[in-house]
Amino acid sequence: MTFSIVGRCAETGQLGIAISSSSIAVGARCPWLRAGVGAVSSQNITLPALGPQILDELANGSAPPQALDHSLTRNGYSQYRQVAVVDAHGRTAVFSGNHALGINNAVAGDQCVAAGNLLANSGVIEAMVAAFENSEGCLATRLMNALQAGQDAGGEAGAVHSAALSVVGDLTWPIVDLRVDWADENPIGELGKLWTAYEPQLQDYLTRALNPTLAPAYGVPGDE
Repeated sequence: MTFSIVGRCAETGQLGIAISSSSIAVGARCPWLRAGVGAVSSQNITLPALGPQILDELANGSAPPQALDHSLTRNGYSQYRQVAVVDAHGRTAVFSGNHALGINNAVAGDQCVAAGNLLANSGVIEAMVAAFENSEGCLATRLMNALQAGQDAGGEAGAVHSAALSVVGDLTWPIVDLRVDWADENPIGELGKLWTAYEPQLQDYLTRALNPTLAPAYGVPGDE
């Protein structure tokens, strides 16, 4: 149903999530990020409220395991949840309930957590962690490499139809927020194309937001 990688860049402090699912619009429900606080993927039988609740706990000083446990206890039905957490210090927590769907697995690595359910095999998650830890480049690239590694290792037991990539840095809004809400085939590949197109423009969009006088023109009507 879903597999994801949540990670932090030790050099920049950026936090991010790359995720895919057989369900529509996974990026609208499962990834939750807050700059300077943490990143949470709430999946399996998804309860979106877990994301902001865990981030609130982290912001108030809780360590990831305590934040995760408090939020799961508060909402009940934890046996149906799968949740991965990385905080602003790179500390991790992960939970898979005993009603997680199909073959499921969750593994914490170096400043990252990968988790998935309804997998083709449990090795999908180990492949994602290894790819993240061994990849070079910016955080978004490393996350995409990990997501693709999971797909290459077997991915879900069935077809994947949506995917998303989100990264926060020093600003209050995501510096990357790309989604493929539905594709009949290969949404991870389509997401990769979006990232390839967006990456060269990322800094320009930040410049346009923070100092319009330095913003490059893109040749669209009214943009001079």
